[in-house]
Parts: sequence; structure tokens; C-alpha cells
Amino acid sequence: MIGVVATLKVQDGKGDEFEAVFKDLMAQVKANEPGCLVYQLTKSRTEPGTYKVLEIYANDEALKAHGQTEYFKAAGPKMGPCLAGRPEIEMLDAVQ
Repeated sequence: MIGVVATLKVQDGKGDEFEAVFKDLMAQVKANEPGCLVYQLTKSRTEPGTYKVLEIYANDEALKAHGQTEYFKAAGPKMGPCLAGRPEIEMLDAVQ
């Protein structure tokens, strides 16, 4: 299994717009990607405007397939205007 934590900083006043776009993306991922075991947007309790996406994939192929979907590619331009910088991506390996 492969884990990903994506940290996204959102501009003041853009949280609702960002969340709407991301909720649509989450629904698409959950409906179409059986190899994506977890895909959940979370919001920091201590850092305003900071979101983390918690992702777990069954394998490398599932992670690669996620990044190649049309809905994932389409979400970037919709989210971009809401962000206050580039996302920080941390890749993780499951301990089994």
C-alpha cells in the first residue's frame, strides 16, 4: 500500500469554493477507483486555510491511474485559483 498526504493552503475567503470542487473530485474518485482505498479531504483545526488530503492506494498502479483520470486533471484548474501556493505532497509506504 502507498500513502499520500497532500497539504493545500487555501486563500482567505476561498474555502467554500475549494471545498465544493474537492467534494466533487472525492465523489468521482470514490465511485471510479477501486484501487484507491482512502481519499479524504480534512481541514486543520489549528491552521486556518490549511487542508490535508489523506490518500491510500492499493499499489503503484492505482496511484498512477488516479493521476491520469480526466476528472483529476480537470480539478486542478478549478482548484488553482483558490490556493495560496503550491501543494506539498508527502509519499508514504505502508508498514505491514
